[in-house]
Parts: sequence; C-alpha cells; structure tokens
Amino acid sequence: MAAAFGRRAVGALAGALSHRGAFAHHQSPCAASELLSRFNAQSHDGIAAACWRRGFAAPAYDINTRTKQHLNVGTIGHVDHGKTTLTAAITKVLAETGGATATAFEQIDKAPEEKARGITIATAHVEYQTDKRHYAHVDCPGHADYVKNMITGAAQMDGAILVVSATDGPMPQTREHILLARQVGVPSIVCFLNKIDAVEDEELVELVEMELRELLSFYKFPGDDIPIVRGSALAALKGDNPEIGKKAILELMQAIDDYIPDPTRALDRPFSLPVEDVFSIQGRGTVVTGRIEQGIVKVGEEIEIIGIQPATKTIVTGVEMFKKSLSEGQAGDNVGLLLRRIQRDDVVRGQVVCKPGSVTPHQKFKGEIYALTKEEGGRHTPFFTNYKPQFFFRTADITGTVTLPAGIEMVMPGDNVTADFELIAPVAMEPGLRFALREGGRTVGAGVVSEVV
Repeated sequence: MAAAFGRRAVGALAGALSHRGAFAHHQSPCAASELLSRFNAQSHDGIAAACWRRGFAAPAYDINTRTKQHLNVGTIGHVDHGKTTLTAAITKVLAETGGATATAFEQIDKAPEEKARGITIATAHVEYQTDKRHYAHVDCPGHADYVKNMITGAAQMDGAILVVSATDGPMPQTREHILLARQVGVPSIVCFLNKIDAVEDEELVELVEMELRELLSFYKFPGDDIPIVRGSALAALKGDNPEIGKKAILELMQAIDDYIPDPTRALDRPFSLPVEDVFSIQGRGTVVTGRIEQGIVKVGEEIEIIGIQPATKTIVTGVEMFKKSLSEGQAGDNVGLLLRRIQRDDVVRGQVVCKPGSVTPHQKFKGEIYALTKEEGGRHTPFFTNYKPQFFFRTADITGTVTLPAGIEMVMPGDNVTADFELIAPVAMEPGLRFALREGGRTVGAGVVSEVV
C-alpha cells in the first residue's frame, strides 16, 4: 500500500520536520520546512476496486461534456465522532434535490472488519453534487491502527471535512488527522461539529470550537477563518430536528462550495497514473484503476506501462469513472482504464501508466531522508549502511538498500541524512518524488528523491 504510514508517524513527522533545522551529519544546509514541502505525499492509493468492477460491468452512458467542476473531498477525524454517519447524511439530504443517490450507513461501513470492530477501516467512495460542483467523497477511517488507510484517502483530497464530536472535542486522532492532512498536502479543511444535540451547555460548545481553531492554527491551517458548521449528522440521516439536521448539512455543503477553492490540476503535464488495482472483465479486457496524477488521457491514445517489470505499450480503449463512460480522464480523476490486448498478469500494482517516454523507471537514486524517532513511531535503534527496509513510492511497495555516505557510520532516530538507494526492481521516478521507509509494520523514515542515477 502506497505510503502506508504507521500510527502517528506521518503526523509526528510533520511536526518534527517543521521544527528541525538543517540536516544533521554535516549535510549541506536544507531547511526542514523545505523538506516538508517537498515531501507532501503523492500516494494515491485506496480506490475501491469493486466500484470500478461494477462500473465496467454495467452498461455505461457517455458524459463527454463536463458541466461542473469536479473535486475530491473526504471525511477525517477521531473514531466514532460520526464520519460515516455524516457521509451517509450528505447523500440523503442531497438526494432530496437530485444531487445524489442516498447511500445507507451500512453500505458505506460494509467491510467485515468494520462490523466486527465497530470502526471504519476500508476507504469507501460515494459521489454527489451541488448546484456548483460534482464531488467524489472518500470516507476515511479514524482509528489509529488504520491511519495508513486515512493516508491513502487523504492523499486524494482537494479538501477535507473534519468531523469533531461536540461532546468530546478534539481527540488524539483528531490531532493526528490534522497533521496527516498537512503532511499529504490537503489544501483546505472545513469542520463539522457533530452531535451538537448532546451538549446542553452553549459555553462548552464555544470552548470546543475555540480549542479546534487553535489546533488547526497550530498545524498551519487558518484556524480563525475555517468554517465550523454545528449540527447532528444522525438527526439529518433520520430526518429529525431539521434545524440541526438537514439545514446543517446544507450549510456544510455551502461552506464546502464556498471555502474549498477549485483545484489547480496538472493538466498540461504528460499523463501519469499510478496503478492501484488490476482486474479483468470477461469479454472486455483488462482494467487498471487509479487516480490520474497529472495530464489527460483520451480514448484511443497510446500509453506506456512502466516500472517493476518490463515496459509495455498499448492503447486505451475505455475511460470510466463512477459507472460513467468518458472520452477522456483528467488529472485528479479516479478512473478505470480499459487497455487493449493486455492480460491481467501483464500489469501489477505499483506500476505507472503514462505518456510514452515521459518518465523513466530507475533502481538507483539519491535522496534525503528523515529517520523517525521512537516517540514518532519509528525505530528504537540506529540503522547502518546496507539497511534493507521496504520503500513505498505512490502505490509501489518494494525492497531496497540504503547506502550511507562516507564518514557516516549510522543514522540515529531523529537524524536527517542524504544517502544512496538501490531498489530490487525499477520504479518510475523523478526528483521531488516522496517516499516512505517501513519495516516490521511501522514507518521508520520518510524522504524525497533528490537525484536519479
């Protein structure tokens, strides 16, 4: 799973990088804030493959003309604060105006592990629209054990809906998700103060809102300006108390329309899509799914599949999104691409579908890394040259070797260092690509490619 960061790791990294100075170990000066800005995660993992399977299996209809701006948004926040309930409530309320198909709570929260544990684990996808925009919405988990899934969802977001229970106020995973949103480059947050009907003391609500704004400001979001809508997702879902139910949902959607800016897509750059899933549809061929990282892909165009294994060229014979057939896919779209004469085994997760010749795969590169401390969820001990962790690039998960520069014997938790890396198979990369280092089920380091070899 791309950039599948462990508990607290990325959030802590955001804080750590923003407070550290130049690199340790006598490296050339490089402000930690610069590394942080370069490290904004590019993982675009987490597409629900079943959605695409259903989409390609069903008769598609053409929507070649886009009439509204498309945005990717999602819910983040602490476990049981009402993220999934809010997601269901939005679809219910907007369904009344024809802007969505109502999606039941149980349908969003449907993975077996979710029902067994009572928490959201998988990342669910729904769609809806307002008068202004079309939205693809991911419901991200809040439980700390599944923060890595939140990463894969938040990495796709043009804006996030932070759900906070008025009865609890900001909780540990609230803080963590704000950090994660900052780390993966979510540009805007709108807040929904949920379960407002369970708090009778207005002063307590004011204190919770004040604490939330301070927390957002602490992590470099404009806390004083961010819209905070008060309401009850459950009331909206049940059709009760419209003042804090339906009206609050409509107010929230208005805030999202107004506050989250239209995204600037990398439409002019060469097409690139990291492969998240691959499957075959009988009678139609092989489909790859993922989020278009940059550029535009059109039906009939030649593309190249690179990285991990030998490169392959083919023709895109179909582009589909949310069961709709498109003549083209654009940067930011979560799509399925139907490929001509490609077998299921010809493509693997972690490869990149791109414009031929626009990017090349590499096994060797130089990069700058930050080793997480024990408190940040990283290693308790230093690592040495020839260290062999798992590397996570976009959707690729691959083993590699770290070679430390001459004069540096080891890297302690909390250190920054420039090092040489060699992967066991080539990965599509270029300077500026971010990656994570993991071992034993936890993130131990994070970095950025500085030079390909």
